[in-house]
Amino acid sequence: MRLTGAATAAAAAALSLAGCAGRQSALSPGGADAAALGTLFWVMLGGAVLLWLAMNGMFFYVTRVNASAMPRRLANGMVIGGGIVLPTILLGALLGWGLSILPDQRQPDDGLTIRVHGEQWWWRVEYWPEGAAAPVVSANEIRLPVGERVGFRLDSDQVIHSFWIPSLGGKMDMFPGRETYVSLEAEAPGVYRGQCAEFCGESHAWMAFEAVAMPPDAFDAWLDAEAGAAAAPEGGAAERGAALFAREGCGACHAIRGTGHVGQVGPDLTHVGGRRSIGAGRLAATPEAFAAWITHTDSLKPGVRMPSYDHLSDADAAALAAYLAGLT
Repeated sequence: MRLTGAATAAAAAALSLAGCAGRQSALSPGGADAAALGTLFWVMLGGAVLLWLAMNGMFFYVTRVNASAMPRRLANGMVIGGGIVLPTILLGALLGWGLSILPDQRQPDDGLTIRVHGEQWWWRVEYWPEGAAAPVVSANEIRLPVGERVGFRLDSDQVIHSFWIPSLGGKMDMFPGRETYVSLEAEAPGVYRGQCAEFCGESHAWMAFEAVAMPPDAFDAWLDAEAGAAAAPEGGAAERGAALFAREGCGACHAIRGTGHVGQVGPDLTHVGGRRSIGAGRLAATPEAFAAWITHTDSLKPGVRMPSYDHLSDADAAALAAYLAGLT
């Protein structure tokens, strides 16, 4: 069945509006910085529409309404006024106002700094509370307190990445050998989605993370727990999985605090079972997903440095997954 013109327009409008909401929408703000950028977008769009109407209105006037020859003085006035003066004033005003709100995302933090290091293709995360002598290490997930400005110090390993949580603020590039800075303030508790916004290789599309905005008291409790050692395995399957983790040499790449595993090549797994996702947003953190990730890593995230442990039996993969899922 063919759509009428009106139905087609309505469908297109519905699809366009669908992109204005959701946990990864820059037009669905959950923080002060994203709200400012949303306002900037709508004002810039209004200015663009105004300029388009003015320019095309003059064009329509001289080609359709009054197509006859006009006095030279009037013609020069329309060219200079409409083609030079009006765009310069309008665009200059928009540029000046837009630049005036940009320093907000350069404000100093309120006491918490989060260092994020872009890897291929995951995120190494360190929490540095004010006065801390050592960081709380995590990976592939950002948690921040509501109502406090958090500073993010960003760098990269081998290629350029870009750190972006659209619902909380603007993006900031991450460069090898250079540190960049951005600060964000969440205004409401919620779970937002972050994404690498710079093409960085084979699994760029799978380099995401969850950003969880929490009430300050809940965040402080979470951070205290995150700083602790890993939970001991509970149950026969988890205990067998812990033995498999050691036997397969996983500790050469991954650290688990409170154990002898101190690898630094891959993500810290101390509390991996308490995260909302694994594989940098690739899968939900469920035992089934852990087993799938362990045995099919290369197909789930092409180019990743972690090998697929497809030689493991289903029972061994399930045991190892049970151990990892229990690291909360």
